[in-house]
Amino acid sequence: MGLLGGGLVLNMYKTAAGDTYGLLKSFARENRRNQTEAESVLWTYLRCNALGTKFLRQHILGDYIGDFVSTDKKIVIEVDGGYHLQDGQIIRDANRTRFLEQMGYTVVRFSNEEVLMDTDNVIIKIKEIINNK
Repeated sequence: MGLLGGGLVLNMYKTAAGDTYGLLKSFARENRRNQTEAESVLWTYLRCNALGTKFLRQHILGDYIGDFVSTDKKIVIEVDGGYHLQDGQIIRDANRTRFLEQMGYTVVRFSNEEVLMDTDNVIIKIKEIINNK
């Protein structure tokens, strides 16, 4: 086991906090079943190591669930809907990003619109991040 800032203990085989894992696992499963259109589109490009690294959908990291996570390259890709522009959510997203960066992850965010309307450039950006890791 390893200790992370704030007293959070993580099992070395999992990236989740033990005390909330069961609840987060349930949320992650539900999110995989009910992914957004943008998440579905992006997943077609990320699945099966298509970009040279394995991505997991709705993967638990600490007390958070990342939309797409490469644990090998330590990349978290978030696909954000409109509610991410609300004041309270902006603060929560900043805290989440800070936590994930402290874990050594690079966090990249795309809006639903970017993924759906400019998919080629989103994939180019993701490839650049992968190649720089």
